[in-house]
Amino acid sequence: MAGETDLKKLLATMTPELRPGIHVFATLPRDAPVSVSLEPVMLFREREGTTVIALEEEAEAADLEIVFRCRMVTLNIHSSLEAVGFLAAITTRLAAAGMGVNPVSAFYHDHLFVPADRAEEAVAILTKLAEENRG
Repeated sequence: MAGETDLKKLLATMTPELRPGIHVFATLPRDAPVSVSLEPVMLFREREGTTVIALEEEAEAADLEIVFRCRMVTLNIHSSLEAVGFLAAITTRLAAAGMGVNPVSAFYHDHLFVPADRAEEAVAILTKLAEENRG
């Protein structure tokens, strides 16, 4: 099943969904095992160590050092991994509001990790962006 590549259609039909819970970014040393009590949303292995994105309570239970408290916003549109400009348009709009964002692209959807205290604002900005592209 191929995802959408048309930028206008992606922007017009995305529906940002604020996912429940506070997520956090944390790191583990390069060769450290991941705790069995942890069910991360994402693991990414780099030369320096492993980045973990997980629910805050799970990270705390696994005794991880929390680096960034955030909320996850899922963009409910099946975007192609080869789509051009979708995340650029989104991150540019959030940047104009002075908001940092950590995007993660998965097979079916793009997910944004935004500061926990600005999550509702992020959803409102993205909803407005979608409305602008429908009109």
